[in-house]
Amino acid sequence: MSIVQETSHLKTQHLEFPRKKPGPFFDCATRTIRDATLLERLLIRAIQLGARSSSIWAYRGFGACCRVLQRLMPNRSLTLMLDSDAAFSFPFADGYWSMLLGGAEIYEPEIEEFLRIAAAEKYTLLDCGANYGYWSVLASASSFGAQRVIAFEPAATTFAILQDNAALNGNRFACIKKAVGAVAGFVRLSGNKHEARTVSSDVTAGSENVEMLALDNLLDVGEISPRERIVIKLDVEGQEIAALHGSARILAGDSIVICEDHGSDRNHTVSRYILEKTQLKLFCYDSENVSFVNITDTASLDRLKRFRNRGYNVFATASVFWEEKLITADRVSFKNSSSSDGNSQRSARSFTSSLVRGGFLY
Repeated sequence: MSIVQETSHLKTQHLEFPRKKPGPFFDCATRTIRDATLLERLLIRAIQLGARSSSIWAYRGFGACCRVLQRLMPNRSLTLMLDSDAAFSFPFADGYWSMLLGGAEIYEPEIEEFLRIAAAEKYTLLDCGANYGYWSVLASASSFGAQRVIAFEPAATTFAILQDNAALNGNRFACIKKAVGAVAGFVRLSGNKHEARTVSSDVTAGSENVEMLALDNLLDVGEISPRERIVIKLDVEGQEIAALHGSARILAGDSIVICEDHGSDRNHTVSRYILEKTQLKLFCYDSENVSFVNITDTASLDRLKRFRNRGYNVFATASVFWEEKLITADRVSFKNSSSSDGNSQRSARSFTSSLVRGGFLY
């Protein structure tokens, strides 16, 4: 029995949590609102205004304002139409995802552009630390090639919303309630913010014991094949190196991993591990030259990681195929996007998204 089949009973587990009632829809392309009451429309416009105005001081205070608005709609959700067949729902006035209402719909644009350039290919996305499923929704959408996606999220309340988003999109991606690490077992998860829960030995209010697997376990049970193309997205809050260690066999094949190397880490811990302990080639997006560049030493990252308060995504692969895709993304995708959207606007969106990941929303 596959890991996906083994966890199929989890589809009903989220029923023990209070359900958010379906709420209004916001179309990111037309910026229109539908299925909303007058109060909801006013609150959405207030969130938009707050996101835009607070952006000049790195969104400080925006999260606090969202928490006030949440009290007016405690049991409602908001659904963003990211594309014609990509619906992404989250709690109304969520302080993390509501930033997208302010005009920065391109979240982590280097990842989105990579997925767009890879849309013509067939691969399986392992979305590790999926949160509410933003990347799972997009990668499984038709405009991104309708890829096969397996989403991993260990936190119970977050997992419930991830499953809601899977259902909202026709259950076209699988949801696994497990953490990802070096080996299979159990760990303790703690943290008050859904976007920043970490593995910890501390027993605190809201912490929970969760099951963990190594991604290579998917090969053992036949969930994925060593012959298929794999994209791994790691957003596992400090467990990146452990997760990479547990993915060694996958990464030796036709695969690529995307993970964060935060600007505040001047030791470049994740990138250093990749360079010194693996056979993977490392790439990072260079905003000045509008291209992906091959990183051969950590000194290069001192220049590329210019802002300490933002996250930087690095791409690592041993695959010639995926290496060529990164180079193609440089020539085709980023430059075409820049010519249609403007370099300064795209850079601003990239920086805006990174401020959110850097925790400056609160």
